[in-house]
Parts: sequence; structure tokens; C-alpha cells
Amino acid sequence: MADVSCELQWLSYLFHDLNVQFADPFALYCDNTSAIRIAENPVAHERTKHIEIDCHLIREKVAARLIKLFYISTDSQLADVLTKSLPIHRFVELIGKLGMCDIHAPA
Repeated sequence: MADVSCELQWLSYLFHDLNVQFADPFALYCDNTSAIRIAENPVAHERTKHIEIDCHLIREKVAARLIKLFYISTDSQLADVLTKSLPIHRFVELIGKLGMCDIHAPA
């Protein structure tokens, strides 16, 4: 989430330079409820020390209304096609949802 929030920060600067304004924060979808709770909760926990820097970064972006965190089920997480090795049926399903197609497939 920290990497994506930094990318969204960069995009917000780009849009600002292009005079494009957004009324709402960017929606960031995550399939991990624990990660969302840790990112939104300002209380530090002993077990989360190793991820504290990333948590502070996300909290700052949420507080600044740059991003808003939303839960999405694993079955609906389209980003998996770009980040994980998937069975072929799942890969084809997600590619279809993204509107992509195989340009080498027979017509």
C-alpha cells in the first residue's frame, strides 16, 4: 500500500500541474482487512513495529485526504493478475474483467 500511495501522490502532483482537480480522494482497494485497520488506526502495536514506517506514510495520506482505503474481496481483486502467478482460468477471468485480450489468439 505504501508504494501505491506514493505513486498516487506523484499522480496528484501531475494532475495539479495539468490543472485537473479531484473532489474526492483516490480509492485504494485492499483485500487485507488487518492491513486496512493498522493503516487507519493511530495506535502503535508491538507486533507491527517492523511495518511502522509504512503505516505512518499511509496514515498521513489518509489524513491528507489523498487516499481512502476500501476493502475488496480477494475474488474481486483485479490487481492479482499483475502481481501473482494464477491458474489459467483465473488469469483469463481477470484479464477479461480488465478488458484485455490476447492479440495472438486465433480469431
